[in-house]
Amino acid sequence: MKHWQLIREEDGIAIAVFDKAGESTNSLSAEAMAEFGLILDELDRQPPTGLIFRSGKEAGFIAGADIEEFSQLDSAERGRALVARGWELFKRLAVVSYPTLALVRGHCLGGGLELALACRYLLAVDESGTKMGLPEVMLGIFPGWGGMLRLPRRIGPAAALDLMLSGRTVDAKRAKRIGLADDCVAPRVMEMAARQLLLSGQPRRSLPFMQRLLGGPLKSVAANGARKQVAKKARPEHYPAPYAIIDLWAKHDGNALAAPEIIDRIISSPTARNLLRVYHLQERLKGFGKASDFKAGRVHVIGAGVMGGDIAAWCALRGMTVTLQDQGLKRIAPALQRAHALFVKRLREPLLVRAAFDRLIPDPDGAGVAHADVVIEAIVEDLEAKHRLFKSLEPRMKAGAVLATNTSSLKLEELRTVLARPERLIGIHFFNPVAMMPLVEVVAADGAEPAVVQAACAFVRQIDKLPLPVRSAPGFLVNAVLAPYMLAAMRAVDEGIAPETVDQAMLAFGMPMGPIELADTVGLDIAMAAGRQLTDSAEAPRCLSERVGKSQLGKKSGQGFYDWSSGRAAKGAAGSVPAGLAERLVAPLIDRVEKLLADGVVADGELADAGVIFGAGFAPFSGGPLNYRKGLNF
Repeated sequence: MKHWQLIREEDGIAIAVFDKAGESTNSLSAEAMAEFGLILDELDRQPPTGLIFRSGKEAGFIAGADIEEFSQLDSAERGRALVARGWELFKRLAVVSYPTLALVRGHCLGGGLELALACRYLLAVDESGTKMGLPEVMLGIFPGWGGMLRLPRRIGPAAALDLMLSGRTVDAKRAKRIGLADDCVAPRVMEMAARQLLLSGQPRRSLPFMQRLLGGPLKSVAANGARKQVAKKARPEHYPAPYAIIDLWAKHDGNALAAPEIIDRIISSPTARNLLRVYHLQERLKGFGKASDFKAGRVHVIGAGVMGGDIAAWCALRGMTVTLQDQGLKRIAPALQRAHALFVKRLREPLLVRAAFDRLIPDPDGAGVAHADVVIEAIVEDLEAKHRLFKSLEPRMKAGAVLATNTSSLKLEELRTVLARPERLIGIHFFNPVAMMPLVEVVAADGAEPAVVQAACAFVRQIDKLPLPVRSAPGFLVNAVLAPYMLAAMRAVDEGIAPETVDQAMLAFGMPMGPIELADTVGLDIAMAAGRQLTDSAEAPRCLSERVGKSQLGKKSGQGFYDWSSGRAAKGAAGSVPAGLAERLVAPLIDRVEKLLADGVVADGELADAGVIFGAGFAPFSGGPLNYRKGLNF
């Protein structure tokens, strides 16, 4: 066999090792699945004492089905055949007479987890890379190889629906807590523990009584509750897959083959096609981080405001030693408080929280500059202040270190004039909130040193963000396209359309947040300044000028278009949305994307779409602004 190896040991245990040929990660292609069937045939002829599935790769267990094969489906018949292939094979695995165990180390996603769920036991290896989940919904499809049947039976309908409908993953320890994994062990004992568990005869943990009811007589209650939760975040016309998952579980016990019309509808949907496109765009962005072997261990951030402090916290969370500089500890303290809250939320375990907090070091005097691999400037947007800072930083930095600015409005060509080596200044532009936004623009001015650009992209990937190379220009890509969009939204308010109605129109379009609420969140003073710079000095909308004149600056002042006194936007009821409002508001955004593409700010249309999806939240189901316009042919 090309991808699998079947090893029979003296004690009768068989080990099936999956090591997909020619690939760095395991995925379940048609060829690999055919060989999997051959393994089952062989073991039917000579049953083992027990069977262990494991990966032959360091990168993980199984990443899922082969995405390329799914992307090439060109008929309903081929879609049904793909579902049937995995469903029937894993059903065979689930009923074999001998005990089976999946030894999960590293990522175990989609079809990989469906294989593991078909085993009697699942043993999770406790290390940082171990993640389990059924993220098919993120691609606009559903887990059709048994996951919708077996996951609810193993962990209960409530937890299973939450994982399948959100696409979230769980680590090894959480997998054990919720009953997905039978045990969680350290790497050094995983081989011995696998054999012991395989032959233990240990019964599965029974579900709590209420979860058994929700999977039986009260199934409709669980399904209706899940539909209500999904409806708050996704419209069925935009994202049909989560609704299909609920229906397939509730009406067909997770067997998609019992409802071939659902298979046909989902696989042929524009949403699935566009979300697959988004997946490939994301992979392309990740690829920019592979062009350099640069690796940062220490980061120095100057400016402990919301942006700088949160950049520092994120880098510490991702394992780096970070020094944070500002004018005294008093200015750094709020950033440390926010960092601690982030660590508690993301890491949960006190020892991990403490370790991350220990990596974030207050540094009022800037001693960390000399040791840093990456130095990020995030001070006030003032050219002279940045010039003074850069002149003092450059001679103190170690050779090969990356000097970056997080500026969102100043030109790199002007910032770098004071440097002895101006070609080494790069922009690393984060978006707020840093912990939530996946995109980081890597900005290069003319004549920038290519190796520095590549190192900056590698650093962005190292901290688990998506690097987008862009050329230095006002607003770069994301801010530049948001400015005319927000301007159009506020012009609509000037015309008498309620802010709530404007926001509702764009939420219905598929945006994660309405443009008026976004302006309040950014700060109306900042929106006004950016608007002047990025919209050819167009006159500010009256509704914006009036509020800024009254110091009603949005969320940060407690009042803007909305009342933020409670910490959240207090909105009135939205009125009837005028026909065509969403299309009218999004048109200037798309126009600006096309202009920036023509000007060479971003290399091609795919990257432009990727940047606006991951940086501005443009509706992913559309495949991006240019893809959306192409589909509408205007």
